[in-house]
Amino acid sequence: MADRVYLTPEGAEDLRRELNELLTVRRPALAQKLKEAVAEGDLKENADYHDAKEQQAFLEGRIQYIENILRAAEIITNDGGNDIVRLGSEVTIVEEGADEEETYSIVGAAEANPRDGRISHESPIGSALIGHKKGDKVRVKTPGGELVFKIKRIR
Repeated sequence: MADRVYLTPEGAEDLRRELNELLTVRRPALAQKLKEAVAEGDLKENADYHDAKEQQAFLEGRIQYIENILRAAEIITNDGGNDIVRLGSEVTIVEEGADEEETYSIVGAAEANPRDGRISHESPIGSALIGHKKGDKVRVKTPGGELVFKIKRIR
């Protein structure tokens, strides 16, 4: 992985937990499923065998992906204060003309999940917020057009 990978301590722990589950539970269960499918005979027309092989390829790919991320990861902590938005900050913003506040954690791309309020520092909103202070108005170019947000809180 050429690019830097940033993870929060919680994100790294979640990936370690997932990796452990894949290695100690899912991989052995899949190996058993493959063994049983092979024992059924003729592999050319054995749907269970082909399904298990497909699952195995996906599983091994996911294991490799997580191992690479964890190997290359730089763990980010939000110990730089809350004066400016940085990787690891929790930021509350409000769109100009709206009343509803939105709160996001600025995280690395590997653990971004906008539905859970975790946006990447590389996303349009995340990258626009980086380096700004409470009270700043930030213009964000999104696929749907330009938006303006005001930063209400930084934690």
